[in-house]
Amino acid sequence: MSKSILVLVHQHAEDLELWYPIYRLQEEGYTVHMAGPRPDEQFKGKYGVPYVADISWDTVDVNEYVGLLIPGGWAPDAIRRYEVVKEIVRSFDAQEKPIGQICHAGWVTISAGILKGRNVTSTPGIMDDMINAGAIWHDQPVVVDGHIISSRKPGDLPVYMKAYISALNK
Repeated sequence: MSKSILVLVHQHAEDLELWYPIYRLQEEGYTVHMAGPRPDEQFKGKYGVPYVADISWDTVDVNEYVGLLIPGGWAPDAIRRYEVVKEIVRSFDAQEKPIGQICHAGWVTISAGILKGRNVTSTPGIMDDMINAGAIWHDQPVVVDGHIISSRKPGDLPVYMKAYISALNK
């Protein structure tokens, strides 16, 4: 079985919310692929840490991955505008594969239309967006609702990644 994780990237992801999960997953033996608009496209995080897309969204085969991660920062506002990304998210959701979202990443799952009736958390800055999308919002470090694992901010990363890795190992 594949031990690959897909990470959706674009310009200005929150650096810690991108790299901390990648390193934790690599420590657990997972292969991580960053997918962006084009392969080999270079980006910088909110605080200047560089990263490069391994593959393009157009070439993603959801069946090759056991989980999806969406980092926060400003990248989710750009990512959610692409129909191919929304289809990727819907496919992970339909297959009930773990979907991790932190901080502003909820914008992507909102745009994909998968949060209605689901328990989630996020940065309080998008709480109204989450509620208006039909989600049940909680101010907690991590919320697990089936295969959707959500978290609020960089300070919550340790509990978020424990929950996400636990979901992968089920």
